[in-house]
Amino acid sequence: MPTPVESAPMYGKSEQRDDYQDVPRPVAAMARDLPDGHHIPPHEHRRAQLIYGTTGAITVVTDHGAWVVPATRGVWVPAGLSHAMTCAGAVAMRTLYIEPQPDWRLPADPTVVSVSPLLRELVDEATRLPVEYERAGRDGKVMELLLLLLAPRPVPPLHLPASADPQLFGLCDAIRQAPGRPWTTSAAAAYTHMSPRSLQRRFTAATGLSLARWVQQARLVHAVTLLARNTPVTAVATGLGYATPSAFTAMFRRALGTTPSAYFADGEEAHRRAGPQ
Repeated sequence: MPTPVESAPMYGKSEQRDDYQDVPRPVAAMARDLPDGHHIPPHEHRRAQLIYGTTGAITVVTDHGAWVVPATRGVWVPAGLSHAMTCAGAVAMRTLYIEPQPDWRLPADPTVVSVSPLLRELVDEATRLPVEYERAGRDGKVMELLLLLLAPRPVPPLHLPASADPQLFGLCDAIRQAPGRPWTTSAAAAYTHMSPRSLQRRFTAATGLSLARWVQQARLVHAVTLLARNTPVTAVATGLGYATPSAFTAMFRRALGTTPSAYFADGEEAHRRAGPQ
């Protein structure tokens, strides 16, 4: 049988993250196209990273919790922090590796970064530049402008905080696996063999969220991953136990400030389609 021919790397650059950690430039940008369901196991690297995809949605998991982001947002991962990621839908990943600089004031903790249309174009352009781009020329100016725009924005993050409490870990995993179940306080307390009052107190202390809010976030995370795979809103709503698609959409909009369809649109288009908040 003939040997399969590997596809050429995008833009003639490496698609291996280790090749971008020690380049002689403050910013290194890599492009990869990843299929639905592609999973990258936990790893860490010396540089900080912006994980961003122009299509689909990406779930990023660290010891701090999980973030799910569509193409209007990215996740900032500080240097040295272990993280994993999973794709929902086909993801055109355009990621940045940034050398920590004391005067750049970039986030010290994992956080969501709003990706405006301008920042999106700059990130895409950065992936097309040579790894050792001319710092004094046009390419260097592109990277400087990119860094100026790379800052956290006040957007509602789809964040599912982790629990370090071993007695609650199994409950959180069960909710993630079956978010459409009616996870009332009584049902969750029975699952953990705790009293409802003890469960509520310990759950809030461990995650920073009430049980009801955490369940809602788990449902939103599940919904966004399904929507990124073009699952109809009606099917998503039914699977999560909502009586009607409008009830699900109302919950989605209260939590994230926009509708399910607008959540995957460009930033400016999302605000227009979502209407007044």
